[in-house]
This record gives sequence, C-alpha cells and structure tokens, in this order.
Amino acid sequence: MTGSGEVNAIEEVSFSIREGEILGIVGESGSGKSVTALTVMGLLPQPPARVAAGEVIFGGQNLTRMSDRQMRSIRGPGISMIFQEPMTSLNPVFSIGDQVMETIAAHERLSQSDLRKRAIDMLDKVGIPSAARRLDDYPHQMSGGQRQRVMIAMALACNPKLLIADEPTTALDVTIQAQILDLLMDLRDEFGMAIMIITHNMGVIAETADRVLVMYAGRVIEEAPVAGIFDRPLHPYTRGLLECVPSLVEDKPRLVAIPGTLPEPARRPPGCRFAPRCVHAQPACTAAIPSLELLEPTHTAACFRARELAPA
Repeated sequence: MTGSGEVNAIEEVSFSIREGEILGIVGESGSGKSVTALTVMGLLPQPPARVAAGEVIFGGQNLTRMSDRQMRSIRGPGISMIFQEPMTSLNPVFSIGDQVMETIAAHERLSQSDLRKRAIDMLDKVGIPSAARRLDDYPHQMSGGQRQRVMIAMALACNPKLLIADEPTTALDVTIQAQILDLLMDLRDEFGMAIMIITHNMGVIAETADRVLVMYAGRVIEEAPVAGIFDRPLHPYTRGLLECVPSLVEDKPRLVAIPGTLPEPARRPPGCRFAPRCVHAQPACTAAIPSLELLEPTHTAACFRARELAPA
C-alpha cells in the first residue's frame, strides 16, 4: 500500500530452483529482484506490504501461510540470505563473534565454548585470517570484503539448503568481487546448497549462474540457461543489458545505453512494460501484456516479436 493506493510490486513471478543449482536473477534497480527475495524469506514489512496471491513452496510447505514463529525455524537451516551493504546489515555495537554466535544459538543448543568454536570455524571457512583473534572485532574494524565474508559466515552458520545472495559484491573492488564469487562457488560445492544470486551485473551472472531469470518492472520477461541468455537473448531488454557491457574482444566505438528509465510501480504503462523504451515496439505491444512463452526447449521469453527478432 502506498500514497497512490495499492500497487503490485511483483506479479506473475514463477520459478523453481534445484538442489546445488545457482539461479541468477538480473535486472535494473527497481525491477523487483530484492522484493522477490524478501517474499521468499517472509521479510516483507507488513504493513505496508502483503502477499495478495500466490505461494512460495519450500520443502513441500507453503511459506506464505506460515506464522512468524514458524518462519523463524525455516530461516537459517532452511533458507538463509546475504543482504546488501554489509556495513549497515551488521550491528555496529556487537562484535563479529557475538553476531555469528547469535545466529547459531537461535537454532541449536550449544554451550558458550562450543558456540565460540563453531563461530571461529565458520569465519575460518569463509577466509577470515586469524579468525580466533578477529572474533572479538567490531564491524568498523574490518574491510568491506571482510565484512561481506562475515555476512556469508552468518548465512551459512546453520548449513542452509538455499542461500539467497542479494548483490553480494556491491561496493567491492573487482579483486575482492572475484574472491567473494569464488568463495560462493566453493561453498556451493562443499555444502551442496542451492544459491539464488541477485544482481544487476551481467559479469557476475556469467561467472556464477547455471540458469538466469531476467526481471523488468516486477515481471519475469526471460528465463534460460546462462549460455542461452548470452549467446541468443530473445527479449529486447536482455539484449539491451548485454549491449551495455564493455567487450574485451569486440571493438565498440561507444556503449549502447537503453533509452529512458524504469517506470515507477504506480505508473507502469499498459501492455508490455518495456514498450516505451523498446526500439522494436509496435502498436500491439501497448495493447496487452505479453505472456511468458516457451520459444525454445529451455528458453522462455515474454515478447510479441521474440521469434521475429531472435538473433541467428
């Protein structure tokens, strides 16, 4: 609910994720990526937000019908999340060790010494040097990359089956970004968990994802294996995102930007949400919202002209 009345932040969003799979969700800021993740986690602020329809099935249970107490038992051992901006997500008045141990203590009955040992093991696993000594440090005493590793340690403390990583490399330099992504891949292989990685960075998607979901203005507009998205994008918006990425092998005189901006949720256009920014839009595009269609064996897209405009 907003000052303009009730607005659908996301709609017709449907996807699945398999054990050990990395699903990438990509799109501009405001596309609905983080709202989707918070819906899965049951962390939408209610009010003003609410789940008006649909369901989130995890382990055979519908999470949208669970109470706050039931959801607290799911968060941690079932689903865990790495939030954006580790400096603001970590509590500045508690030590790193206290915050990691609190996460473990919420789900397991362990002595203080065992909690401390487990926290040290987790910090060591995510690559914090001298973990036993750094356990008593506070967030401001650590670098951005180290704080992000602490967030990962907290998220993995209870061995979740699904890890949601919301912009895990935001505000990190490229070297640290590569280290964090390598760490997530190694931990996926070690624990066998599924990962949902949310980003607007196509490079991160190429590096990590097995399958990709492209979102725009609260809807899924394309889904395919990562190779299909990069080799044969079927939606004009996906092609626009890829054209914005600098190339190391192709000499481009300048990058091509997508014209216009993402519409506000309360002012979304009729028909295809991307039509006002699409150079291929026709009158039919503004008459109805295109549905997500299976155009190739593992590739879906929501565009009236997808087959016609598909690259060879």
